This record gives sequence, C-alpha cells and structure tokens, in this order.
Amino acid sequence: MQIQWLGHSCFRFTEKQLSVLTDPFNKDIGLRPPKIKEEIVLVTHDHYDHSEIKDAPSTAVIINGPGEYETQGVYVRGIFSYHDNLKGVERGLNTIYVFKVAGMTFCHLGDLGQLELDEDQVEAIGDVDVLFVPVGGVYTIDGKEATKIIAQIEPKIIVPMHYKVKDLKIDLEGPEKFLKEIGLAAEKVDKFSVNKNSLPQEEMQLIQFDL
Repeated sequence: MQIQWLGHSCFRFTEKQLSVLTDPFNKDIGLRPPKIKEEIVLVTHDHYDHSEIKDAPSTAVIINGPGEYETQGVYVRGIFSYHDNLKGVERGLNTIYVFKVAGMTFCHLGDLGQLELDEDQVEAIGDVDVLFVPVGGVYTIDGKEATKIIAQIEPKIIVPMHYKVKDLKIDLEGPEKFLKEIGLAAEKVDKFSVNKNSLPQEEMQLIQFDL
C-alpha cells in the first residue's frame, strides 16, 4: 500500500488498481488541490477544505457520512462524531472513517473536535493499524489532545495531519506541540509504503509526511 499526503487531511492510498482519496480540498486553502480520479473518495464533513468533489468523474465512488459500505473489495465504516467538543453546536458533525485494504485497517479521524471518544465510538473503530489524526487545534483537537485520542485507539502507526504548513491559508498550529507530547521520534517521508508484514509489532511508529 502506497500512501501520499496531498496536504491538510487529504491522503491518497493506492494498492495495484485500487485508489482511495480522503477529504479533497479546493484551492482557496492555498495548497494545490488534488485531481479526483476513478477512485473511492471519503468525505468526513462538508466544509470547503474537506469536500471539494464537484469535479469528480462519474466513475468516482463518493462516501459522505456514517454507515457501512463495501465497494471495489474495500470495506468502509463511517462513524458518527463531532467537529467540536460541544456536541456539534459550534461546528457540526464529523465522520470518522475506518477502512480495510490489503489486510490492514486504516482510520481517518477527519476534523475530530471531541476531547474524548465515547465507548461506542472506540468499539466501532476497533483495532487500527494506521491512524490519521488532526493535531493543529483551533478547529479540531490539538497536539496534546490528540495524544489522548491515540491512547484510546492504540494504533500501530500514527500519522499527524491538519496542521500548519507553508502556503496554507487556514490558521492552525504547527506539529511541534504534538511531536513534543507524543514523545516518539518521527520518521519523515515524502511517500510511505506499508504492508501487513511491515507493521510494527511492539512500539507505535510515528510517520510525518513532508509536502
């Protein structure tokens, strides 16, 4: 499985002819937007920096919201959550996605704002191999809060996302607080390749993408 970070909360996962894209954004955020292909697209919520799908081809499979889905041999579970810590009053709802590809389980938290997952959410998420977690604060959990969510999920690999990078016009914190709080040495990559045999068996692994 090849994983590429396209910026913000947008990743592309490719395995042979299969492609999964998460949270495509538009150019207004200051980064180069992804071009959607014939692929599975997971949209965690309808804000402009996570849901730019108007130019998606008709062959793309758009998944937008909680539920259970199966397409192209990929099982996807969308889990109800909140974009803030006020039960959605301030920023609305968010969908956590868990999807299974190539014998591995991936979890993308979207713009999670809850400071803690409830028991039902933890159970629905289940065992996770690779976790994608927002750390930039302001509109989501911040670096310190993210470590608490990670402790609830206990993934094998952690990938921080949704933080301040060069040219991003959204005011977020950088990854520094998270990197300090998590206490793991980050492996910096441009692209990341993973398979079920390469997953860490003991300590968590921290992967930090460069744009």
